[in-house]
Amino acid sequence: MIRWTRNDSHSVIRQVVNDDGPPSKKSSPYVLPFVRTLQSAGHTVSVILPNTQRSWIGKAHIVGALVKPTYYRPGKLPTDEGTIHDRPLPPGSSGEEWILVDSTPASCVQIGLYYFFQDRGPIDLVVSGPNYGRNSTAVFSLNSGTIGGAMEAAICRKPGIAISFAFYSRHYDPDTVAAASQQGLRVIEHLSANWGSGVDLYTVNVPLLPDVVNRKVLYTHMLQNYWSSGSSFQEVNVEDEENPAEHEMDIRENESAADGSATMEIRHKHKHFKWAPRFSDVFQSVDESEPGNDGWAVKEGYTRYEKRTSTFDLYFQETNDADLSTGNSVTPLKANFMHANGFTGELKLSPPISPATPHIYALVSSLDTYIHPLLLSALHQHVPHLRFISSISELPTPQTPLLQYASYETLSFPHTLAHPATSLANAYVIRKALIRKHYLASTVRTWLSKHPGSILKDHVKPTVELELDYAEYLDEALAEAWELREAFERNEGKEAKEKEWWILKPGMSDRGQGIRLFSSEEELRAIFQGWEDAMPDSDGSEDGDGSSHVLESAVALPERTDSPIMVSQLRHFVAQPYIDPPFLLPSVPRKFHIRVYAVAVGSLRVYVYREMLALFAAIPYQAPFSSVMPDLHAHLTNTCLQDGNREGSVERFWALGDAGDAWKERAWEQICGVTGEIFEAAARGMVIHFQTLPNAFEVFGLDYLIDEHMNAWLLEVNAFPDFAQTGDELKSVVAGLFDSIIRIAVKPFFGLDIDEERDASRIHKVLDIDMGRH
Repeated sequence: MIRWTRNDSHSVIRQVVNDDGPPSKKSSPYVLPFVRTLQSAGHTVSVILPNTQRSWIGKAHIVGALVKPTYYRPGKLPTDEGTIHDRPLPPGSSGEEWILVDSTPASCVQIGLYYFFQDRGPIDLVVSGPNYGRNSTAVFSLNSGTIGGAMEAAICRKPGIAISFAFYSRHYDPDTVAAASQQGLRVIEHLSANWGSGVDLYTVNVPLLPDVVNRKVLYTHMLQNYWSSGSSFQEVNVEDEENPAEHEMDIRENESAADGSATMEIRHKHKHFKWAPRFSDVFQSVDESEPGNDGWAVKEGYTRYEKRTSTFDLYFQETNDADLSTGNSVTPLKANFMHANGFTGELKLSPPISPATPHIYALVSSLDTYIHPLLLSALHQHVPHLRFISSISELPTPQTPLLQYASYETLSFPHTLAHPATSLANAYVIRKALIRKHYLASTVRTWLSKHPGSILKDHVKPTVELELDYAEYLDEALAEAWELREAFERNEGKEAKEKEWWILKPGMSDRGQGIRLFSSEEELRAIFQGWEDAMPDSDGSEDGDGSSHVLESAVALPERTDSPIMVSQLRHFVAQPYIDPPFLLPSVPRKFHIRVYAVAVGSLRVYVYREMLALFAAIPYQAPFSSVMPDLHAHLTNTCLQDGNREGSVERFWALGDAGDAWKERAWEQICGVTGEIFEAAARGMVIHFQTLPNAFEVFGLDYLIDEHMNAWLLEVNAFPDFAQTGDELKSVVAGLFDSIIRIAVKPFFGLDIDEERDASRIHKVLDIDMGRH
């Protein structure tokens, strides 16, 4: 059983079992090259296998057996079969170690799923194989321990793939095995990323041919066939017994003659038997079958001429005309040994890698478990010549093409800046003009001073900036905030429902931290004093001079959010007129904002992803004047602040109903216009605080609110948006985004072809300027 990941523990998890046991030249020659192929492709692999050959055992468990593990440590060279030990490596030890158990492939799956490797995250796929020989038709498949392992995974509600290498000589060529391993990897990754509806497991047959990567891969159904020549056993003398692993090799290559005759006696004669199935029955059923089944697909890879050996057929390919042959078969199955319907035709895999094709290296790290598999799936689908590394030091040369996709803190910007033509990063070095609230306010203000007719004037609320260390300094901060002072004056003497309300946000916070509503200076002062009163002194007492506490440590905000805010977030604040009332859907009277994903590429193109999300507040909307202290759960639409049941908190924007569609198209047009304008304002007007790079791209999350007049207002711009808040039900939205990101940002940089029409249908270009940074 092999568990694989991409680069780190945050990645997609795979698990695989074979029925041939640990690496062995005689009985299990393919598992080690296959594992090495996974590792060289960037997968981190964990392995659990039977400790000996367990072919033809199906999905069996040994009743009453005490299952004991041993530990296999692979050798450093391909020719080194490794060593087996009674005890595992001590904690903290380096080196690779596999688990061997003295039981069946199905038992390996169970034990691997529930008792080993638990520190590496949940398993999303079990891969069983590669089997030493084909597994096609019902006769082989019903008995196969390889398919039994994948079937056991399906019974445990884990998708499974059984992979088999169809060989025709025990003298296998290492280069041919390497080609089959690479082909197997491509098929598995494709199936994993495009799992068929209603499929529990797949069985895959890859022929051991040097040109296997050039052969078609077909969906097939399983051929129903039967034994027709009598017993699958042969009577033997005791001295004729031999090693069962060696025996399976012999019958795979050449069926032994089975005499089977015996003299009738009154009493039982003491007899021994050896397993000797007549595989000619299988091959005859394949020859007589109609095209389209799994046995036919494997056979067709080799039918250029026929060579007879003993009592069954060997097939060899003597042509390079790959279009006339298939060879690879993929059979979707349910966990009842029946093929799944609805799969026909050819699987279109990415082109095989040519030795002359330069590789693109990828350093993907420090990403959360939600987006990591989505990113990897998009990369595998669109970037065929990709090699994964864990450190820049692994690059063959500093000029080698490199994609970095990692958290901002772990990106190697020096390498990105030093190699603008070959190194691509998923973030700009400096973009404060967009993602910091007080900088964003300056961006808008600067742009409007030069472009008073800009669309930003009617879609970004005017912003007041406040900076203070102590609550008692609020008077000083308000001295320059004339907009707030005038609003306070206008509110004097008005009834609550007639007052202008404002929203206060810490300038550098996220996830809804520290947001408050106010309509008077007294309410604003109470907010700051409340934070200050909640701030403990370092020694639990007041300062020696009795002064108020400076806002320097984390504060647990009262009641509604319970989120800590650090000093850097508490020094800078922005205040804006509160949008009241917002547009509410008749059937869902809860406030919502629209999460928009924008992709900035190079210097500078900006795209807006059409598949937007609507994020709803936890409770029905109520005007801020409806209570002395407004319940922020009615006003804040950030889903990370919602506890318990979040059903209905995130919906597809275009699926929102009962208010018609005209308002959605109007909102989309406004969002596209404002998004393009805000990025241009930052790039042209705040060149110090937003510095574009030709070899960088970045995904931003923009939040918009629709008011009662159907106008879209930009609330904020977020770097590295929290995609996990989308939830599992709408994960396809984020998957489509990453697919588009790879197509519009990554492929063009590395000179790969793109489909402009396909991209335009789901991601819209809203800005295309040249900042001259080449």
